[in-house]
Amino acid sequence: MGNRILVVDDEKEIADVIELYLKNEGFEVEKFYTGKDALVSIEKAAPDMALLDVMLPEEDGISILKKLRTRPDTRKLPIIMLTARSEERDELLGFELGVDEYISKPFSPKILVARVEAILRRTNKAAGEEILETGGIRMDKTAHMVTVDGAHVDLSFKEFELLTYFVDNKGLALSREKILNNVWNYDYFGDARTIDTHVKKLRKKLGDKGDYIKTIWGMGYKFEI
Repeated sequence: MGNRILVVDDEKEIADVIELYLKNEGFEVEKFYTGKDALVSIEKAAPDMALLDVMLPEEDGISILKKLRTRPDTRKLPIIMLTARSEERDELLGFELGVDEYISKPFSPKILVARVEAILRRTNKAAGEEILETGGIRMDKTAHMVTVDGAHVDLSFKEFELLTYFVDNKGLALSREKILNNVWNYDYFGDARTIDTHVKKLRKKLGDKGDYIKTIWGMGYKFEI
């Protein structure tokens, strides 16, 4: 049986199309038109990924996101937000709360499925790989856990991936485009705010070790101890 994907969108036609394309690729889909019904389902069993529309009746996508990030079983759940609004403030808030990707409507169902598959590949790949240790940072990819000087640090899925990429490429100057293409796994046609927001949060969570992430002005970042 394939990964279980939760789809929440009050536009029935869009939800139906997403369900069709995901099922055609072997995914198990649970589809809901309201945030309230989606939360009831999540209470019973957490999915492998959630696709949330921002604008929902009864309870919007941001509210659901906040609740998911406070639950132990969904704190690191990969989440894609679907939005008809392109407000910078909304997207930055979503990233602050741990959204993995934003996809603006209208979108290509094939591209959406490709991004779902890419995120799940990276999620599954993170399991069973080695432990990384450098400069007081210890990353357990199997458990998806990070400690700094022995103290647990709670990272979102995307923050964990970003830190992994930095550590794997320690000492190398990395452009924003290269980071986006490798961590987000697709050509990003927006601006650099996405990665800058994640780096800002990652630095803060790492405390003093956040200084390992050096800014290369006009280019990107370098992880250097």
